[in-house]
Amino acid sequence: MTLLARFLGPFSQLVVLLAMLVGSSCSSDKETSIVTFDSLVWADEFEGAGALDTAKWFHQTQLPPWGEWFGGLINHYTDRVENSYQQDGYLHLLAKRESFEDQGYEKEFTSARLNSKFAFTYGRVEVRAKVPQGVGTWPAIWMLNTNITEAGAYWEQQGYGTTSWPHCGEIDILEHWGKNQDYVSSAVHTTSSYGDQVINVGGKKIDNASTDFHTYGLEWTKEKLVFSVDGDNYYSYQPTVRDSTTWPFDMEYYFLLNIAIERGIDSSFQESPLVVDYIRVYQ
Repeated sequence: MTLLARFLGPFSQLVVLLAMLVGSSCSSDKETSIVTFDSLVWADEFEGAGALDTAKWFHQTQLPPWGEWFGGLINHYTDRVENSYQQDGYLHLLAKRESFEDQGYEKEFTSARLNSKFAFTYGRVEVRAKVPQGVGTWPAIWMLNTNITEAGAYWEQQGYGTTSWPHCGEIDILEHWGKNQDYVSSAVHTTSSYGDQVINVGGKKIDNASTDFHTYGLEWTKEKLVFSVDGDNYYSYQPTVRDSTTWPFDMEYYFLLNIAIERGIDSSFQESPLVVDYIRVYQ
């Protein structure tokens, strides 16, 4: 071994060590890189006419045992084409003022509540929609875990129900209250934050939510949920502590689309639709 080699020996070892550290850093960066969801795995473009595609959607109509939906709602959900139909490439989910008797209860408003027969874990969701207008209307595009125990829901009927709400988890992609026109909201309900006491919530004021189409988005990864409207991210949920009370979002979730009617609805309200151009899921 030459004198130069003896001199460079420790130095060369240091160089190798530094190279290993750099390589490790690069590997870590790759592991935490942004996930890209660009493969369309499920969609409904609502190109049919009349009734919805029953291969994709289920009408949830069964009332809770006490005769009204959670939150003291004053409407029936029906499976009639009068309340949900396809026309000219759009889904029309229509809330109406009308006396309607079902399951032994008469109510003065009807609308529809849809469950998707598709469920998935992680991905990007896009929904292009216009929301109904009128104080007392409460439309939502949201998601529940297939394991929820809720009599009359599609996945409960398929034998998946094991876990009560809110422990199952809920993802609200879009909510809009007619009493706060043009303010769109997203929320995450879990054991640690739910119902009227929910703290994991964000929103944004937009223009013409009921007269113009807007694209509502959800990006769902193993680490976080990011909500957007027209490409603008306005709320992100990424809990520091990740356990069953804060993050039940590693399981399959399905879509719900509905218009609820609240007590105190405007006396002049007659009808107004949630109009959906498309709903798409990318993974």
